[in-house]
Amino acid sequence: MTDALDLAALGGSLDVRARESGMSGVVSIDADGVQVFSSAYGLADRAHGIPNDVGTMFAMASASKAFTALAAMSLIGDSVIALDTPVRDILGADLPLVDDAVTVEHLLTHTSGIGDYLDEEADWEVEDYVLTVPVHELAQTEAFVRAVDGQPQKSPPGERFAYNNGGYIVLAIALERVSGMPFHDVVAQRVLTPAGLTRTGFLRLDELPGDAAIGYLADDPQSLRTNVLHLPVRGNGDGGAFSDAAGLSRFWRALADGLVLPDEVIAEMWRPRVFVESERLRYGMGFWLDAEGPGIVLEGYDAGVSIRTRFDPETRATVTIVSNSSEGAWDVIRTFVEHLARP
Repeated sequence: MTDALDLAALGGSLDVRARESGMSGVVSIDADGVQVFSSAYGLADRAHGIPNDVGTMFAMASASKAFTALAAMSLIGDSVIALDTPVRDILGADLPLVDDAVTVEHLLTHTSGIGDYLDEEADWEVEDYVLTVPVHELAQTEAFVRAVDGQPQKSPPGERFAYNNGGYIVLAIALERVSGMPFHDVVAQRVLTPAGLTRTGFLRLDELPGDAAIGYLADDPQSLRTNVLHLPVRGNGDGGAFSDAAGLSRFWRALADGLVLPDEVIAEMWRPRVFVESERLRYGMGFWLDAEGPGIVLEGYDAGVSIRTRFDPETRATVTIVSNSSEGAWDVIRTFVEHLARP
């Protein structure tokens, strides 16, 4: 995937798969900000028959963990905290089951070993009601202390990689406390604004604007069941931001151009630490990486959300596949992964 012709061919393949699978969402491909392919599918609001548009804002689920990681590294750059800062120093008596040896770096790299309030190794489905705190109460970061409390440590800090949603909630709590600012404001000030992302942010699910897609549990366009009772009313450190596809492309290029953090910091965040067999990807610090190859990847899967966005720092090409249903993007993402695997 090294030139515009390759990208155009990829766009054609993904378009065919999106239409065949009945995907609801957007596929967008650009080369250094120059659009190569962009198409919208399905409905942003099924009840009112409002179609998705290439400019529709979609939920990002765990893809927005990158914002949390970048905000953390920004505060580290200002010497507010350090990678080796024990989180206990910030938490005080809260979350007593978090091991005293857990550091900021452990949280960033999913090696903290803390118990996860949304344990991805547990036996639950994406449409299950898994939150133990009423979703309408989960709007501000401190409210999540109750949600992540009571989870026993699963392994010693630093022993192994285990993807951990709760770890990024703990990280958000820590960032809010050390900065003295609400977590969402920290992300806006230190990540979204310098990246020029005017249509990216943490929206409340109970008051989505007209240009944001509603998340649906089922792919069936006749199903009106939304994700509003399955997710926090406003996302936090582990997910929940919204963006349009153009904003994600701008985000990637802003990182590559040093607009958010210095080049050496981004390079450290994009340095692979571990290969994750179940994902067939490597992991850095807040970002997934190609198993082999230059691509940097963000991915999210949640009730009413499925997304993968990949940036190639060598060609500066961005491919974003996003859907406003739980499973909607995965057939198209698999087609994209197969394309990348071709010799």
